[in-house]
Amino acid sequence: MRLRHIEVFNAVMLTGSVSGAARLINVTQPAVSRILQHAELQLGFALFQRAKGRLVPTPEALTLAPHVERLFAQLDEVQRLAGNLKLGQSEAELRVVSVLALSFEMLPRAIRRFRVRHPDVPISLKALHSPQIVSALVLQEADIGFLFSAAGHAALAQEPLAEARIVCVAPKGLLPARLLRRGSVALADLAKAPVIGLDVHDPVGRSLNQACREAAVGLQFRLTVQTYHAALALAHHGLGVALVDGCTAASADPAKVDVLALEPLIPVPIMALRPAGKPGSVAARAFVRCLQQTLAEVV
Repeated sequence: MRLRHIEVFNAVMLTGSVSGAARLINVTQPAVSRILQHAELQLGFALFQRAKGRLVPTPEALTLAPHVERLFAQLDEVQRLAGNLKLGQSEAELRVVSVLALSFEMLPRAIRRFRVRHPDVPISLKALHSPQIVSALVLQEADIGFLFSAAGHAALAQEPLAEARIVCVAPKGLLPARLLRRGSVALADLAKAPVIGLDVHDPVGRSLNQACREAAVGLQFRLTVQTYHAALALAHHGLGVALVDGCTAASADPAKVDVLALEPLIPVPIMALRPAGKPGSVAARAFVRCLQQTLAEVV
């Protein structure tokens, strides 16, 4: 199929008629019919059948449809990237994207430090999931990004900033006094405790599950959440033990929870990402250093 065939096919799939497809892609109805017939002739099978005035996709068309949708999504990304390149990198605003866990304590502290030397630089801060951070940087919709774990992508350069660790945040009164006196807790100590689980697709959740397998410990995940601060909030309300990164634990309320080191040590690398091949602005480099200094103080 040629690109024009695919465009018409997609328009008919979206609208269900030749007239609707013609309006959608701004061509005449005879042109849509002609291109569709040419596509079917080249393919050797029908794409649509007429039923009560509408075009009904054949099984072959339904098989093609999801692949065509992915193709148009990729074309949309190309158009967005081309538009961003045409506009050029904004010198007036520093565009930062980050995982949510860093946006509660670490980034506000880093911004306060950054403001001392760069008081007039506007900052746009978005909290996103890791795949969205990578996408925003690749499409040059952001200048710098921060996330947990490495993100291998040819279009991105990454720099390790710090290494946090997973810690135990337990509601007051839940853990034995001997563990509190020791200041640390082993995974085996939590085998019978209600533990708040993390999404298995999350980098910290994967590391935690791997550590449990290696220690041959089965934790009781009665609740599972997608974000670390959701786990922390549940621990604040006495609903279970939260096993979260040290940056999230910095927001813990000592009147409601106890924070203890977790053994064995499960590292949480914190990375800075930027588009590869670009040195970055002075403001972007300064912001990275401010966050690195902040992390050094906390983790």
